[in-house]
Amino acid sequence: MGRGFDPRARPGKVIVVTAGLDSDLAALADVRAQVAATKRAYEAIEGADQEWLDGIVRAMAKAGAAAVGELARLAADETGYGVYEHKMVKDRYNTEFVADWMLQRRAVGVLWVDEPNKVTAIGSPMGMIAAIIPVTNPTSTVLFKSLAAVKAGNAVVHAPHPRAARCSARAAEIMAEAAVDAGAPEDLVSCLHAPTLDASRELMRHPDVRLILATGGPGMVAAAYSSGKPTIAVGAGNVPAYVDGSVADVGEAATMIVTSKSFDNGTACVAEQSVVVAEAVADQFEAELTRAGVAWLTPEQQQALCRVLFDERGGMRPAAVGQSATRLAELAGFAVPAETKVLAASLSRVHEDELLSREILGPVLSVYREPDAHAGWRRCREILALGGEGHTLAVHATDSDVIAEFGSQPAGRIVINTPALFGGMGYSANVDPSFQLGTGTWSGSICSDNVTPLHLVNIKRIAHEVRPWRGVLERS
Repeated sequence: MGRGFDPRARPGKVIVVTAGLDSDLAALADVRAQVAATKRAYEAIEGADQEWLDGIVRAMAKAGAAAVGELARLAADETGYGVYEHKMVKDRYNTEFVADWMLQRRAVGVLWVDEPNKVTAIGSPMGMIAAIIPVTNPTSTVLFKSLAAVKAGNAVVHAPHPRAARCSARAAEIMAEAAVDAGAPEDLVSCLHAPTLDASRELMRHPDVRLILATGGPGMVAAAYSSGKPTIAVGAGNVPAYVDGSVADVGEAATMIVTSKSFDNGTACVAEQSVVVAEAVADQFEAELTRAGVAWLTPEQQQALCRVLFDERGGMRPAAVGQSATRLAELAGFAVPAETKVLAASLSRVHEDELLSREILGPVLSVYREPDAHAGWRRCREILALGGEGHTLAVHATDSDVIAEFGSQPAGRIVINTPALFGGMGYSANVDPSFQLGTGTWSGSICSDNVTPLHLVNIKRIAHEVRPWRGVLERS
């Protein structure tokens, strides 16, 4: 193996020469070269102040926003998942709304001063971050993690999903080129050229990696946790929504849920997976769901859809992910109206072998009727226990006692009278805007927050003496 420089590339950009190597060795060589180059870039910016870093972030965000059409088209075409226009929204959300939020805050240097207690908090970058990128959001996640890493003074190496390698690499390239144009060193943002599961594992185990940001399937998340490195990973998102008898507008609640679940053909894990509705408004709510674009499945159609969505072992078939409602119906051998946005199944139980009660990365909802809020609470608890603990819960109600009761559920985000997707990611509700949502120790994660640049720094405290130290000896 040799390492050379492409004469068409920017000065200093590392190109890995892998001629003669088999694919596995080439992927491992790529990991080591990318890590070495990115480490040098981090060392070159170590000690940079927030103002300089913000200039880089601002340029990256501007370049990403200008490329949302290109990136969305690449992602839709390469993966075959989701909706092109909705992928544009995701990319724009990260490069405009989230980036603007980041730029209004500090992540490095003095973060806050507590004068009465004589404590100053200092944000200190972690170093080099390994970013695992999912096939369902392959460009928007690269944009978010690039911006967050650099805002916090870090360098980042992205490991895309193999089925989204080209679009993820292009997103990283746009971020990297914009950073260099704004004065950053080459390779501050980089991406594996030959991503494989083994390459991602090699990256996560590399001694120079200080933190792993993992978004992906259960296997990749498990590999991140077992790497021996500090890890912030996303858990499963079997998200329930409860519609109470006190809901202000039944039709608006139905529209929110259908819009959220159908967005990008259901590829967002924070979108609703199940709806639990109080009997007092159930008939009206189900009628409103139909008006909003839901097609209700017969028991036979439910079984046919299960065969399309799940394999013989109960795993979700990759080819079924992110497909439209009409396409899923076609694959299952039945027809629904052309305007159908979501397929809905009326269910009476939550269980591992009740496949439609599980998380489905597609526009499919399970719907449960319950007599009152207490029964609704129990049903939502069952749904969260089936692969959704720690993620998100949506509640549509005006009764403050009902809202308070649902506040005890094991979910990191409990959003009220808003779509789970848009509220959970921090747009329609004022939780921190993010594109990586922590799920806490409920699902084995260290973080239950919406991840921000403040999660990517070590926070030091400079603390002055405020009481005589000899006092602790005298108290005995």
